[in-house]
Amino acid sequence: MKIKYTFLAFFFPLLLLAQNDLLKEIDDKSMESTANPAFKALKIVNFESTKLIGKGDFYLIISHRFDYLDQGIKEFFGLDNAFTQLKFAYGITDKFTIQAARSGFQKTYDLGLKYLIINQKTNGSPVAIAFFNSLAANTELDKANYPSLDFQDRLSYVSQLLISRKITDKLSLEVAPTFFHEGFLVEILDENNNVVTPNPQDKNQFAVGIGGRYKLSKRLSLNMDYGAHLNRASQSVFKNPLSVGLDIDTGGHIFQVLFTNSKAMHEAGFLGHTTGDWGKGEISFGFNLIRVF
Repeated sequence: MKIKYTFLAFFFPLLLLAQNDLLKEIDDKSMESTANPAFKALKIVNFESTKLIGKGDFYLIISHRFDYLDQGIKEFFGLDNAFTQLKFAYGITDKFTIQAARSGFQKTYDLGLKYLIINQKTNGSPVAIAFFNSLAANTELDKANYPSLDFQDRLSYVSQLLISRKITDKLSLEVAPTFFHEGFLVEILDENNNVVTPNPQDKNQFAVGIGGRYKLSKRLSLNMDYGAHLNRASQSVFKNPLSVGLDIDTGGHIFQVLFTNSKAMHEAGFLGHTTGDWGKGEISFGFNLIRVF
């Protein structure tokens, strides 16, 4: 029964959106011209942007997060250790993108769906709005260590409303109200390293993502995003994810280089399991390489 509700929560936003396609974007105002996209890449840094893939286009995205810089020269400032994510994305229509990925962090497999509700228009909607939904499975959990572990305990799912505005030719901003559910919660320890029971962290969690892009030149932009967790348990060791990066447009693909305090690349991972502290130098260098076919 639990798994049924998990899949229902994953697909329910899309079922609502599919109904009349938001009244044909308010009666299909053909005289309104669509503004240029607020973002050039599918992600701002970690958070999804309102950009979608064109119909029939196929993307390969390779993401890498090295260990923290504070590891020092012995670990070559984190470069000796890394997590990788391999993702494939396809445009079903100009408004509907699907994606599938595998991450080294928690050995996670995840599926994602992004649906564009409405585009920003010069004489119409002042913002672009999209829904993003993802469902991930943590395959790192060992049944031998957790005998009562069920399949649904491995699952996490995320629903986000992505709202962006291209304010000027150079500046774009986005806000992303987020709900996510974790089937398995990491144990929380008290000051004496004893497990706190029951776990004070709710499996249903809420966050707000904010991000932006500032165009530095024709092929270069500075990007930043941050996720504020709204109901994290006070005893939790996890932090809010903060990421800064550069978008480099090489013509054939977008290359994003970045610094972040999160090693996870799937949504529930960086929202719920970020451990790095920028103030202590716990910062990962990484990149997202996007190739269009």
